[in-house]
Amino acid sequence: MRKRNERRSSIETAFEHLRSTVATALGAAENEFDRVCSAYAQQEYAQRIAAAGLARAERDPSIVGGEPGPMFDGAMHEARTEREQIFTGWTGQGPDQLAALVAEAAPGIAGRPWPEWLGEPGTADASSRPPQLWRVGTGHVPGSPDPRPFPVAVPLLDEAHLRITSNKQTGDAREALVQNLVLRVLSHYKPGLVRVHVWDVAQLTGTLPGLYPLTNAGLLTAHDPTRLGEMLEELSDHIRRIHTSALNGGHISLRALAEETGQRDEPWRIAVLFGDGEPLREEQQQQLQRVARNGLACGVQLIVADLPMTVNSSVESVTLRAEEARTSMTGPEAVVRLDAAPSREAVTKACSAIATEFIARRSRVRTFEDLVPEPLWAQRSASGLQAPAGFHEGEPVKVTLGDASPHTLIGGPSGSGKTNFLYAMLGGMAARYSPDELELYLLDFKEGVSFAQFTPGRRDPTWLPHAQLVGVNVNEDREFGLALLRFLSTEMRRRADAAKAHEVTKLEELRAEDPEGRWPRIVAVIDEFQYLFAERDTVSAQATSLLEDVARRGRSQGIHLVLASQDVSGIEAFWGKPAIFEQFILRIALPKARRVLADQNEAALELPRWHAVINHESGVKHGNDVARIPDSTAKGTFDELQRRLWERRPENAVPPRLFDGSLLPALSTLPDFTRLSPEAAPAKALLGQVIDVNGTAAVVRMDRSPGRNIAVIGSVRVDAVSVLGAAALSLARQHRAHQVRFTLLGLVEEVAPDVADLAEALVELGHEVHVHHGVDQAVKVVPELAAKVDDRAASESADGLPEYVLCYGVDAAHSAMEKKDPSTFTSGLDQLRKLLKQGPEQRLHVLGWWRSAQRLKTTLMGPVDEIGAWVAFDVHGQELSSFAAGQLVHWSPRARRGLFFDRSVHAQPEVVLPFDLTGAPAAARRNADEEGAG
Repeated sequence: MRKRNERRSSIETAFEHLRSTVATALGAAENEFDRVCSAYAQQEYAQRIAAAGLARAERDPSIVGGEPGPMFDGAMHEARTEREQIFTGWTGQGPDQLAALVAEAAPGIAGRPWPEWLGEPGTADASSRPPQLWRVGTGHVPGSPDPRPFPVAVPLLDEAHLRITSNKQTGDAREALVQNLVLRVLSHYKPGLVRVHVWDVAQLTGTLPGLYPLTNAGLLTAHDPTRLGEMLEELSDHIRRIHTSALNGGHISLRALAEETGQRDEPWRIAVLFGDGEPLREEQQQQLQRVARNGLACGVQLIVADLPMTVNSSVESVTLRAEEARTSMTGPEAVVRLDAAPSREAVTKACSAIATEFIARRSRVRTFEDLVPEPLWAQRSASGLQAPAGFHEGEPVKVTLGDASPHTLIGGPSGSGKTNFLYAMLGGMAARYSPDELELYLLDFKEGVSFAQFTPGRRDPTWLPHAQLVGVNVNEDREFGLALLRFLSTEMRRRADAAKAHEVTKLEELRAEDPEGRWPRIVAVIDEFQYLFAERDTVSAQATSLLEDVARRGRSQGIHLVLASQDVSGIEAFWGKPAIFEQFILRIALPKARRVLADQNEAALELPRWHAVINHESGVKHGNDVARIPDSTAKGTFDELQRRLWERRPENAVPPRLFDGSLLPALSTLPDFTRLSPEAAPAKALLGQVIDVNGTAAVVRMDRSPGRNIAVIGSVRVDAVSVLGAAALSLARQHRAHQVRFTLLGLVEEVAPDVADLAEALVELGHEVHVHHGVDQAVKVVPELAAKVDDRAASESADGLPEYVLCYGVDAAHSAMEKKDPSTFTSGLDQLRKLLKQGPEQRLHVLGWWRSAQRLKTTLMGPVDEIGAWVAFDVHGQELSSFAAGQLVHWSPRARRGLFFDRSVHAQPEVVLPFDLTGAPAAARRNADEEGAG
């Protein structure tokens, strides 16, 4: 019994302990629950106070649902403590910091009080970056220990749209705020760089009345309140045009384009919309949303007052109250007092001054100087080239070469100003882009000398640093135009290979991936280009194929063609090839030009003198921009600009290569000649200059191989002695004194002075020279030379010096050399054939002049392989087929032009110019002296 009572007592004790423990736990849980609820309630109050603002919560606790109590009081205490901490940092520093920030972000007119600038037209250029902020008033923070005011400004141009909310009592403040902001922007920039559009749902006129003098100059447009859709559509069209023209190179905005190129060509457009708080119709609301979404990138700034607008774009807001305002820039705690507006008379006077300045500038006759920017060479050509070529109502009209308008077609009859336009366009580009950004290749067909100005001359030693090649007096040298197109095609492939290596597709991307490389844009101008395609021959066929390839693929590699002509209607080579002209998006039509613009576009027929239609839309009417072209060829215009650019030229700059079809190239200054030295092996004979971009010499390697002889074919003495003289002098430069032998055979009387002059020059160089005149001497000397070939072949100890035999008028000795020797039954012609056949392998080469192709055949009497290279002058192509591996030769004789063929290297003959040998002997002597001194 006792034990049972003990167990019962023990159990009761345990249960009591359990009950006590559970009660303690429940009490602790309830206390924790109460604490968490209190903390949560205090946090909830804190969030509501932060959203509404501490000042409002103190004035009216019901705004945050607050009632006196521990949780509400605790939240208010924390908010006050945090405010005090913030004010501690603000006191003594905050207003000054804000003032310094605004001063930096809103420089000049953007931040100064209006009495300091109102009434003076602006001076800022569009290429300068807009101020980031524009002042609207002063602010202060009520309850702050530091009551000092600070300037308040909002972002505008390229930064953010502005939304204004007002009520019936603040309507005047709304207009004053808008007027002040628009005046600041207008007065900051040069007149014309900002255009204003105003729409008011309540009235057609009377809105912003002080600004209305701007309408006379076209700087302000008031839109009908019933036609908001038309205004928004106009802005949308502008945005589309910017995207398809200025921003087609991959730039995200006009500002980004200006930062890269250093120029901005489009004015800003500020669209002011005054509403009444009611939403727009659905269609108009969508139009407004599209403009707001895309406008900032294209220079369209919206200032929307009392008009609902929600958009995924940067928008700042100003809320107007009775005597104060709140802005999204300063937050709900700061109270803003807007700047007072100037009087209506002052505003009207200021706008009149802006309009007057704009009208005066627009109406002023512009000159070439207005095409030249300051500073020079400030722009980059990565995304394209753009420069003014003329003016319309004082505003520049620009030409653009880039991905969207890669090539240019210029047309105008004689006297319409084609050369003047080219000078204006090229001058504007050369002034904006350095030679590292732009290279020019200039070619003028027929009798043109338009581009001679760009090369150094006797009276004017300056040249255009951008020019790499200038062709003048090209006349009938269509091969030079073909050579230019070949060069452009080769350069295009080189750039394409480089782009492929960097895994990009166009020049802009290549320049970004290879910033250390030199990748300028190339502009190739061919004036009177139709002469390149004037005949139905291989030159036209090849030129057409190359032009089509460059026109189609050159745009992505920064190669731009400019083709100019008096008449493009007669280009037979382009019939059935519209793909070529479709690439020439930019069309320039001068007065009375036909078939340059689209078929139904006859704007050029009514143009006055000194004007041009500049069209970037393939010549369709809506792309017409009429421009007055300033005089760009008179003294003190382009020549003065060229002098300034020449003085700024890089240290390593060299003059452009000049091809003048009226002059023969000078052997003494030809790089291929001046670079010759005795170290070269085998020796090379220079016969003339090939018609190519680099001015390369026509070269024949005189190695110990069969057929390494040279024939000059034709009856013109001056051309023959030029080729033989150039060959001898160039060979002489490649041998040291007494290490070569020359034998000169003058077989016709008229060459005697030429032979004597050449012999004298060779002797002065220290070479062994044997001179023989007359047919009788040829009958004697040729067998001796043939015997020397046998001696060299039979004995290693024989004289092995290289020997060059120059025969002038070989065919004149035919009759005498046909006689056979009674003892050997061989003739002089047999000995000559042996010399031609076996001599080259024994270092004995013949360079001969035959006065006709048939006489050369008579000399050879069979295969023509012994003549490995030849130059023909007044000989028709069909007579040369047997000497050109049997291929059909298309060639008609031209004065001072020859046809060159070397069967060891050529697939077909090429045109060459004989050299002017004046000064060549002296140049050769200088080289010999330098070698001796070395």
